[in-house]
Amino acid sequence: MTARFGLIALVVVGFANQASAFEIASPSVSDGKWDQKYLGDRAGSCTGQSVSIALNWKDPPTGAKSYALTMFDPDGAGGKGFWHWLAWNIPASANGLPEGAGSEGGKGLPKGTVLGKGGGGRAGYFGPCPPSGSGTHHYVFTLYAIKADKLNAKANASPASIAAAAKAQSLGTATVTYTYGK
Repeated sequence: MTARFGLIALVVVGFANQASAFEIASPSVSDGKWDQKYLGDRAGSCTGQSVSIALNWKDPPTGAKSYALTMFDPDGAGGKGFWHWLAWNIPASANGLPEGAGSEGGKGLPKGTVLGKGGGGRAGYFGPCPPSGSGTHHYVFTLYAIKADKLNAKANASPASIAAAAKAQSLGTATVTYTYGK
């Protein structure tokens, strides 16, 4: 009886000590369903407003001192991929970004956050804008928990360089993918 109780206690303690998963999600969209305001604007010959979606995250790795965020469409640009949003030096105290925070100018971002230039050449969020007939596109949001207060990257660095720097300095990542097509 004592051995059985000891085994049960060990299992319960094991589950209690199991780390929660680092997660990111958006209350603004569901898979395949985006409000018009979140879609790409006239700069991409689309009819949206490029209002950035709200994002929430939880259970970051211990020791995270800042975050970096990327939004990448691997199906864009004829299969070469397209960067829609890059932001870094998001303070560790943040547990999300409100709707519109990453829109052009980034007025709603936490102090110190840097907006990078995506595939469209402007700093800030550019919403989904796939060409008609190109099928369903996958929009991958990756949040990197960075082990330093600031990402070791220049504001004018290429999107791929920003993502590589974030990955190299990351304690862990949270990813969510939403789809959209027309």
